[in-house]
Amino acid sequence: MSSWLGGLGSGLGQSLGQVGGSLSSFTGQISTFTKDMLLEGVEEVGDATTELHVSNSRLAQVEASFSTQKSEYDRLRKLHTELEEKLEAAELQIKQQSSEYRTLLHQKDVEISHLKARQSGLQEQVQNLHQAAQSTSISPAVLPVTTTASSTTSSSSYLTQPSGSHQGFHGDEMDLSEVIWSQQEINRLSTEVMRLEAEVAHWRRMSQASTATGAGNGDQGEILKLQRTIKGLREDMSREVDEHQHELAALQDAQRQKMADVTRRHREELAEYEERIEELEEQIHSGGQTSSSSDASKLPELQKSISSLQEAAEQRDKQLAELSASLEEAQKKQASLQLEKDEAQEENAGLLQNYMRLQASVDELQTRVQEQEGKALQKAQLEHEIQVLKQNLTAAEEEIERLKNLSDPEPKESGEVEHADILELNTIIGMLRQEKENLEQEKISLQERLDVAEEQNVSSDGAGSGELLEDLRVELERREKALRSTEEERDTLMSELEELDHQNQEATQHMITVKEQLSAQLKEAETELTRLTAELNSAKDQKRTLEREVETQKELTSQSAFTLNELHMSKQDLERNVKELKDKLGHAQEQSIEARREVAELKKSLQEREKLLSATQTQLDQAGKGGTRSLGIKEELETKERELSDLRRELEEIRGSQEKVMSADYELKMEKRKLMAESEQALGKVEELTKQMKESQAAANRTGQEKDICIEALKLEKTQLDGELRQTEKMLAEQAKQFQQTIEELTRARSMDASALQTEHERAIKLNQVKDLEIAQLRRDMEQLASDHRDTNEMLSITVAGQKQLTDLLQEKDIFMDTLKQNAADIQTEMEKSISVTTKEAEALRQALEEKDKLLGGMKEENSHLKEEIDRIRDQQSRPQPMAEPRMLDIITELETEITQLKSSRNGLEEEVQTLRRTTEEQQASLLLSQESLQAQQSELEEAHARLQQTTLNYDRLILARDEDIAHLQQTVDRLSADCPSVQGEVILQEDKTQSLNQEYGNEKHDLSKVEIEKLVRGMKEKETEISQLNEKNLSLTKQLDQLVVSRDEMGKLSQMIMQKDLEIQALHARVSMVGCGGHSQDIMFLQQQLQAYAVEREQVLAVLNEKTRENSQLRSDYHRLMDIMAGKEAALLKLQQENQRLANMSDPSGSQEMFKETIQNLSRIIREKDIEIDALTQKCQTLVTVLQTSGGDSCPGSSGVSSNQFEELLQERDTLKQQVKKMEEWKQQVITTVKNMQHESAQLQDELIKLQGQVNADSDCSSKLSVDYARLIQSYEQKERRLGSLGQELAQVQQTITQLSSTKDVLLGKLDSVAQSPEVVVTQSSEHSLTADPPSLQTATLVNTNQLQEDLVRLRGQLAEKENMIRTLQENNHRLSNSASASENEQRSQTEEIRQIQERLDVQQRSVREKDLLIKTKGDQLIQVSETLRNRENDNEVLKQAVTNLKERALILEMDVKKLKEENELVAARSREKESEFRALQETNMQVSLLLREKEFELTAMSEKYATVERMLKDKEQGKSGELNQLLNELKSMQQKAVAFQQERDQMMMALKQKQMETSAIQSELQHTRDKEQRLNLELERLRNHLLEIEDSYTREAVAAEYRETELRRRVSMLEEKLATSSSAVENASQQATMQVESLQEQLNVVVKHRDDALTKLRTSQEQVNQYAVSLSNLQMVLEQFQQEEKAMYSAELEKLKREKEEWRKKAQRLEDQASALQLNLDEANAALDSASRLTDQLDLKEEQMEDLKKQVDVRQEMLEEAQKKVMNLLNSTEGKIDKVLMRNLFLGYFHTPKAKRADVLRLMGSVLGLSREDVDKMLEEDVQRGLSGWMSNLLGGRGAQSVPNTPNRPTSGQGLNSSFSEMFVKFLEMESTPSLPAPRLPAHEIKSLSAPPLRRISGAVSSSGSAASLKRAGDSNPFLAPRSAAVPLVSGSSSGGSSSSHLLMKPISDALPSFTPVPVSAEASAGAVLKDLLKQ
Repeated sequence: MSSWLGGLGSGLGQSLGQVGGSLSSFTGQISTFTKDMLLEGVEEVGDATTELHVSNSRLAQVEASFSTQKSEYDRLRKLHTELEEKLEAAELQIKQQSSEYRTLLHQKDVEISHLKARQSGLQEQVQNLHQAAQSTSISPAVLPVTTTASSTTSSSSYLTQPSGSHQGFHGDEMDLSEVIWSQQEINRLSTEVMRLEAEVAHWRRMSQASTATGAGNGDQGEILKLQRTIKGLREDMSREVDEHQHELAALQDAQRQKMADVTRRHREELAEYEERIEELEEQIHSGGQTSSSSDASKLPELQKSISSLQEAAEQRDKQLAELSASLEEAQKKQASLQLEKDEAQEENAGLLQNYMRLQASVDELQTRVQEQEGKALQKAQLEHEIQVLKQNLTAAEEEIERLKNLSDPEPKESGEVEHADILELNTIIGMLRQEKENLEQEKISLQERLDVAEEQNVSSDGAGSGELLEDLRVELERREKALRSTEEERDTLMSELEELDHQNQEATQHMITVKEQLSAQLKEAETELTRLTAELNSAKDQKRTLEREVETQKELTSQSAFTLNELHMSKQDLERNVKELKDKLGHAQEQSIEARREVAELKKSLQEREKLLSATQTQLDQAGKGGTRSLGIKEELETKERELSDLRRELEEIRGSQEKVMSADYELKMEKRKLMAESEQALGKVEELTKQMKESQAAANRTGQEKDICIEALKLEKTQLDGELRQTEKMLAEQAKQFQQTIEELTRARSMDASALQTEHERAIKLNQVKDLEIAQLRRDMEQLASDHRDTNEMLSITVAGQKQLTDLLQEKDIFMDTLKQNAADIQTEMEKSISVTTKEAEALRQALEEKDKLLGGMKEENSHLKEEIDRIRDQQSRPQPMAEPRMLDIITELETEITQLKSSRNGLEEEVQTLRRTTEEQQASLLLSQESLQAQQSELEEAHARLQQTTLNYDRLILARDEDIAHLQQTVDRLSADCPSVQGEVILQEDKTQSLNQEYGNEKHDLSKVEIEKLVRGMKEKETEISQLNEKNLSLTKQLDQLVVSRDEMGKLSQMIMQKDLEIQALHARVSMVGCGGHSQDIMFLQQQLQAYAVEREQVLAVLNEKTRENSQLRSDYHRLMDIMAGKEAALLKLQQENQRLANMSDPSGSQEMFKETIQNLSRIIREKDIEIDALTQKCQTLVTVLQTSGGDSCPGSSGVSSNQFEELLQERDTLKQQVKKMEEWKQQVITTVKNMQHESAQLQDELIKLQGQVNADSDCSSKLSVDYARLIQSYEQKERRLGSLGQELAQVQQTITQLSSTKDVLLGKLDSVAQSPEVVVTQSSEHSLTADPPSLQTATLVNTNQLQEDLVRLRGQLAEKENMIRTLQENNHRLSNSASASENEQRSQTEEIRQIQERLDVQQRSVREKDLLIKTKGDQLIQVSETLRNRENDNEVLKQAVTNLKERALILEMDVKKLKEENELVAARSREKESEFRALQETNMQVSLLLREKEFELTAMSEKYATVERMLKDKEQGKSGELNQLLNELKSMQQKAVAFQQERDQMMMALKQKQMETSAIQSELQHTRDKEQRLNLELERLRNHLLEIEDSYTREAVAAEYRETELRRRVSMLEEKLATSSSAVENASQQATMQVESLQEQLNVVVKHRDDALTKLRTSQEQVNQYAVSLSNLQMVLEQFQQEEKAMYSAELEKLKREKEEWRKKAQRLEDQASALQLNLDEANAALDSASRLTDQLDLKEEQMEDLKKQVDVRQEMLEEAQKKVMNLLNSTEGKIDKVLMRNLFLGYFHTPKAKRADVLRLMGSVLGLSREDVDKMLEEDVQRGLSGWMSNLLGGRGAQSVPNTPNRPTSGQGLNSSFSEMFVKFLEMESTPSLPAPRLPAHEIKSLSAPPLRRISGAVSSSGSAASLKRAGDSNPFLAPRSAAVPLVSGSSSGGSSSSHLLMKPISDALPSFTPVPVSAEASAGAVLKDLLKQ
């Protein structure tokens, strides 16, 4: 920031320095100008030619100074614009950087707050850890609570200090204010510069006028005034420049000082923190050393603290790990949910099987009470289903609320889907309730029948009925148990239903995701559109840049340089192509190496693959053909290269590049031949080589194409160069001709005698040549511009073709892109408009060029006139006349005037170009400002929407709470309904109806509130557009008021809804209280009231619709009224325009001016001729007038008087013309302001167009949403159709299974019959066989032994017994099978009958379902159409409102236009008056000129008469008149001078007239320009009016059609609702009956399956079973595949969501890790600082505790002190005569070590130390000087005996000064010097007590003895210097000293055991003598 601001300041300083330099040069030029003006009056030259020469030289100087000043002005203006741009950029950058710094400050504050919170948490953790450590330590002591507060305050204060470092950056606002002030100052300076320039121009005009009138005519007073004003201006300019430079320097210094202060503060704070950290670290190190030396018990506690910190860090890591684990757990939960879903489906299948088994058991039991129990079952099922559906409803409502809260960005779509689901559920619930009521009625009737039957049974049967009743009760109990089991199974089925509901919800979510994807696609398409528009804009910008480049590329030399550069570039491109070809060759070589390797491998397999050679040879032939083609291509390349060489023979550098390309191509040929040879070897890889050959062929083709392109480009360049050469040759030829002409003219001019005339003539010719060259250059530039314009047109056509292709591609896209096509069409129309605008601008430019061509033609005509005059002058020069010089002067002055006029016209054109550029820049800036304001308004609108959404969310929460209360009351009602079931159905019906209706009406109200909110927002927008013209403050206040109004309206509506909910709650409470009583009448009354309320609400809705229609009609009437107003205003505008045109036609003096020009030219010629005649006659007259004194004296003054009067009149006319010029300039400025106003209005119209485009886009978005909803409905309908198809498939499968069962039954019956027949046959055969076998056996019995017969009999008997047993078992089996067969036949017959009935019912139901589905589809379509028409109606209303507002705005704009046109009309009238006055003045001048002509003719006649008379007189008086001739000659010379002056004045007046004519022509061109603009604006107004009329007609037609549609749709909706209600009830009844029948069929099927299984165990029917299983498996697979597809779609959507969430969580985790690492670093630093601070506070606390303990022990120590004092006194008495040898040695040595000059000072110091007075010491010194050293030594040795005893402190009573020893005095001196003047501030112990360090008493308690404790108590109050020398000798402590933490021994206490007073040997540094020595040295 500082570097950037410094750079900016330096740039501003440099630029302002340049400005100051230019101003100083400007003031210098003014001063030189004034000097020249002053000198003009002095330089008076007698000769006319020299005076003319001087005046011309001065004019040249003035022109040179003017050109330099103009260049200076242009440079200053460029500098000014650059500085303004830099300043704007600097302001923008400063704003951005200040906003960035503020955001950074906010972030840092947030981070500091987070760190503070974290530090407090860490401090709490550290406190807990310290408490744990203290509880585990040896002496557990509880810390006070106040210490934590102090530590936290200290830490917080320590942490709050760094915030001060950021306070320096809040000075950015001051910097911005200073920059704004400097901008204002710069603007003021620019205005002053403009004012000064205007004054300079004024004085330049005055100077020109003064120089034109002549040197002698200038007034000295005016020159003095000019001098004074110039001096004053110069002083003011220098003073202001100095002030501004000082202010700039001060600003820069202030900025630098601010930045230096900020950096210095930052550095100081950093240094303070570093010093504090170093001090804390040093204290930590010192504390660590002392604690390690003093106590080893601190180490474990420190380790514990470190471990606790490590644990805290590990906890942070764990928290991070837990966050990542929670992410993984969420993923696992999703997977587990999916697994649970699969398990639930499996359990569902198992439960279905159990359910079927239980149903089979129930069917066996159901014999008597089937009807009653079936009804009871249905009742229970319906009740349970109602409860489950209630729960589902509540869950669905909760989910709806949750989804509303979650998906706020998409509330409309999800709300519509959920609303549709809720409506479906409500309809199902209503149907179920109706069925429940029917069942209850049937139950009541059955109960009544049962009661009647029981009474009859009781009356008839007394005893038997009792037994029957008991049996029936037993059976009822058994059936109740079965009922419970069935209820449980039904619960399982309901859970499955819930799962299906969940799946349905998931499907809806999938639909929502699909919808989001489609919206994303839409957004992408919109972005593509925006990109295309951006590309169009970029194409426009490119067109503009091309035009600018065309303007810059005007010089021919630059074109030749560009062509050379392009040739170099083409050479480089060819070299690049050569390099690319070499790279390709290298690739081909690598491929050939690989091919060689593969050939080596393939040579082994050549023997096996000889058969493939023929095919490969054919391929090789093909490749050879390709090679020949490539050779042909190369030959073509060679030919083209030859052409290149022919074209570029002149350029040697490009020849080398061509040779390189040729060599590279030759190398390519050689390498390709090598490749062909290798391809003949590599037979196996022929295909790959052919591919490579194809690629090489393609590359060769590309290179050929590139070379063709290069050849064509070079040909084009050659043609361009030829054309340019021809042009240059033509130019040179023209210039040569012109130069030859100039040479000839110069040679002719040399023949002239006057040097001044030669120079002037040469300069005029040079200027002529320059002008001709400029004209030729301008023509060439025009041609270049035309060619560039054609190129831009071609580029535009190409871009338009590309846009058409893009539109075709867009048209081929989906149905959703129709809206985008409309937008593209709108964009195309806008493009066409813009192209038309550009074409109009081009036409305007062409018109301007044509005007300039006309001006050039006029200039040529004037040039031809000038040439004619020059020829005439030459003819006159051939005549030897003395009057030729003034004629040439006239011509030269006319040429100069024409040159100045040309210069002024060129300057005017340049200024117009610059003004046009400025206007374009201002328009761009205004566009940017308008866009920023639009963005600000959009942000404010978004904020308002966010507030409204918050309020609506709050009220929705309140409503939800009310709904929950209602749900609780419903539960209570359900509980009470168990007591009274008859009332329950009606109550539930009423509650659900109220809920559903309230929800519906709530949704309707919510929609209505949204519409009203949108209306209010639009009203706000309209108010903003109206109020933005007044004040920004009013704008903000109105915004706040509108927002308050909106919030109040919403508050009122939502409070009404809450009141309704409260009323419903109260009503439910009342019903709950009434349910206990069981009254039916009150419920009926309540139902009636609700019906009335619903009717009232329906009437309200109809009233709202009627209000909307009424509003629509009001808007339409307002629209018509506004259109009438518009038509009236447009008529007034047309009238005004007609008046303007009439006035313009009136004030069109173009023809008269041309006539006037011609007349003036003719008059000027006549005047010149007359002047020549007059001059000739006056010359003749003046020679003769001298003779006649009377006539000559009368004629001369008259003529001079006339000329002077004419001159005064011309001066007056010049002044009037100047005033008129000023008026015309003011009028021009007014025209420019009107043009700017029109531009602003066009910008407003563009903003309105942008708004309309935004509305169109919004409408297209709405239509796309409707199409998406329609597609969603179609998809849901298709899904339902698929479900119906699956149900039909299932029915077909059931029918197939039934037919299979019947076939299996027939097979079983046939097998049973065969089995029954086979045993009978066996029995008969065996009996016959026995009977036939008996006779032979009897015959043989007689022959064989009887033993054998007996054995046979026994065996036969056993066989008979076995056979009989077999027969019995077979007979039993037969009986059982026959019974089972008969039973199965009966059952199958009943089943077939039931199946037929079911099939018939199913067919009927399917037909009804199809019909109802068709009805539903048609009604759904009708509903969609109704909703679409309603939305269209609302959109129409909104569009009409917007149109009304737009018309109001346009009416205001038209009023403004009318006012402006009136003002312009007045201005035009004033201008016409001015023009008429000017015309009258010109006519008057014309009349005066004609009068002058008449006078001159009169004078001619008079002079001719006089001439005749004078000739007569001369003939008489010719003799002796030579003297009079000389007089006449002198008078002639004076008359010639006067004539020259008059001619100059006449030329000046002609110049002024020509300037006025030029100005009038420029004003006429401007008038024409304004008229063209007015015509364009009128055309635009008419187009807008026609457009509005068309829009109005279309809107009226649409409104009428919409009303008609609305009525029809309402009628259809009512019909459809009724049909829907009936059809839904019938469908639900049929579906329930079908489900019941399917369940009964399933039960019967289960029974049949069991019988089949029993038969299959006995018979072999496994194949049939396998077939059945295969069929069932195929069906299941079909179902499973469908489920899997659906699940895959759902899972893919969910996976995508999870992946997105995972990526977001990963990003969050990475951010958290970064933050955690940063916080960890900050934590470590903070912990280090806290540890150091805690150690300090612990040490201070220890010292404070020691001080308190020592204070307590003072009383004990005082006694010991007294004892010690007694001992010291005894020791004094005993040691008073002893000598301190060490001290005396040091004194002695110190005296002798000092120089002799300073020994007196040492002795005085010793005397003062020993207690001697100053006078005594001086006397001793004097005696010493007198006596020498012996006296001093004797004194010293004599006095030593009394003062050598070491002294101890006196008692308080002993105040003797002389008796005190030297050591005592020295100790007192040290006490005086060491004691501070102020008492040291003591820190209280309860504020500095630390947490981390333990107190010292715990540490040293085990170590120190009682003596040391006592010494510790004493240490605080005892003075370290009061100890005796022997005790206080060692000044540096040893390592084995006591437990005190201080390191110096002077801080140690006095030990109790005093040592003996023998002198202890010590070091020289530690002794008192060494201290004295040091003092003496100092």
